[in-house]
Amino acid sequence: MDEEKRSSMPARLYAPLALAYLGDAVYELMIREDLVTKRDLSPQKYHKASVTLARATMQARVVTETPDFFTEEEHEIIKRGKNAKPGTLPKSCTPQEYHLATGLECLFGYLYLEKRTERLKELFELCLATAKPKKET
Repeated sequence: MDEEKRSSMPARLYAPLALAYLGDAVYELMIREDLVTKRDLSPQKYHKASVTLARATMQARVVTETPDFFTEEEHEIIKRGKNAKPGTLPKSCTPQEYHLATGLECLFGYLYLEKRTERLKELFELCLATAKPKKET
């Protein structure tokens, strides 16, 4: 496919794993920008903080704990990503968590290609809020 056709192709036509691949990079960049602009840390501490936010278990929590946040269209994108066959699974999470995380990354890639910057920011803020430890009552 030539460059002009690809750049005008609607985001919904991309393969789910392609969207997840892009979404992973978008999410990682948002994490790094947030860390660098809000904190002054050593490279090791930046890395440790970013790994915590990018962990599949945390991404899966975003999907399972906040289903009302997502629109019907977004649920469909997450479902497409969740149902994709990645080939290998990491040992750091369950297969279900990994598939949910892939679905969330798929949504990040989709929103990025659709140039829905405000919704991307809202989704990222939800991820940050979900990553915070819950206070026991």
